[in-house]
Amino acid sequence: MDADFWHDKWRRGETGFHRPDVNPLLTSWWQALEPVPGSGVFVPLCGKSADVIWLRDAGHPVTGVELSRRALDALGVEQSLNLAWSADDRFATARGQGLTLYCGDYFALTAADLPAISLVYDRAALIALPEPMRRRYVSHLGQLLPVGWRMLLVTLEYPRHEREGPPFSLGDEEVRRLFAGCDIDLLFEEDVLGQNPSFASQGVSRLVERVYRIVSPRKSRP
Repeated sequence: MDADFWHDKWRRGETGFHRPDVNPLLTSWWQALEPVPGSGVFVPLCGKSADVIWLRDAGHPVTGVELSRRALDALGVEQSLNLAWSADDRFATARGQGLTLYCGDYFALTAADLPAISLVYDRAALIALPEPMRRRYVSHLGQLLPVGWRMLLVTLEYPRHEREGPPFSLGDEEVRRLFAGCDIDLLFEEDVLGQNPSFASQGVSRLVERVYRIVSPRKSRP
């Protein structure tokens, strides 16, 4: 899976992974992170999600990264944002109204791009990646953020032989393996197949949505 795959998805409007409303799992479980007002939030692979606006309105400066400029432009239009764009050799960047939105490769980010960020919201990033990239994603996240970062992670799991991703099936065991060394709390678990007819129409027999609170160690481990 490469950048062209996602650019084609946005160009063709094949964005079934996008939801136009704020995710109710975010509004229900965000406080589980015990967020401090004014603390920055990182939203990887943010697309044009309305969730970034909800987080901003909850009092958090939001930094997002998204490969598709089409997605970020759509976010600006749909949310009536006044954003100023600039560019360097790594990213085109939109700033304004409590948002910093990097257009480019997540793996090109450095810790300097995410100052004062200790909170992460991931609804559709980790499950958008095939297994080898998931390991790389988590490893890179640990390099970007300070010790003690906290994440609200939303995942989906279904029988892998019944459907090809994305979104990819991600089970509980893999979540715990990927974030080994962190404190991992399962906050919510429900079979949501009845709420997702597109999965049922593809022959999926079970679709479990989970929400996790993940907290990195307060100090580096030896």
